[in-house]
Amino acid sequence: MAKTSIQGQYLTGERASFALADAHITQSMFAKGESPLKHGRGLNIDHTIFEWKYPLWYSQDVTLEDSALLDTARSGPWYVDTATLKRVLIAAPKTFRYSKHLTLEDVDIPDASETLWWCDDVTLSRVSVRGDYFGMNSSHIKANDLKITGNYAFDSGHDIEITNSKLLSKDALWNCHDVVVRDSILIGEYLGWNSRNLTFIDCIIESLQGLCFIENLVMRNCRLLNTTLAFEYSTVDAELIGGIDSIINPTSARITADSIGDVTLDPTRIDPAATIITLRGNQ
Repeated sequence: MAKTSIQGQYLTGERASFALADAHITQSMFAKGESPLKHGRGLNIDHTIFEWKYPLWYSQDVTLEDSALLDTARSGPWYVDTATLKRVLIAAPKTFRYSKHLTLEDVDIPDASETLWWCDDVTLSRVSVRGDYFGMNSSHIKANDLKITGNYAFDSGHDIEITNSKLLSKDALWNCHDVVVRDSILIGEYLGWNSRNLTFIDCIIESLQGLCFIENLVMRNCRLLNTTLAFEYSTVDAELIGGIDSIINPTSARITADSIGDVTLDPTRIDPAATIITLRGNQ
């Protein structure tokens, strides 16, 4: 059966193309009218503009390329099963909720507040986002060349791999588990609190009172810049390049660094003997 073709159309009204299946949409605009492609499936969309709310709820098997969701296209793809977005501008907040099998490549989300919540199986490549709470409660995420400006990124997420990325994010990676970050820059206070199984490899980190209250923190070849009061009540295995400004009361730790400023090991709070600090040159 040949695919339905929609080309060069200006579509308005609620549910303008409701439950559309096996269709190619190109060079078109979905203007005022909610839920234009709700319950769609098998949709290949390119060079198309979405202006109004809820454009792709409950959709399946969607490809969206070289297109834009305007700032009024709020709460765009929710409850989606299998979608690929390439070279898309998403100007609206609250995009992607309760969705799975998502691939985003060369996507810009300048208002990413409350975006990518409760999603599973997500691949992000060359994605730029600006907004708080990106990726909350989401799982099985692989991100490469991800840029985040916004606080509380990936709160309560799990099974996350981040590579070659930059996160400017206070309270990033809170309440997480099973996270690996490689070759990345992370800037923001209180990084990683209340998490478990966090691994940082070849990263640069700046974090006031960061990396605390973590069960099984592993760090390899990382630099901690302007990072003070680190590792409080954490279990730590860290091989660091350069120095650390200060350490306070890790639960247990094996730390290797070139230099360390202040070290607090309060026997009324932790067992000082459970922490072993090695300075290079003193081995």
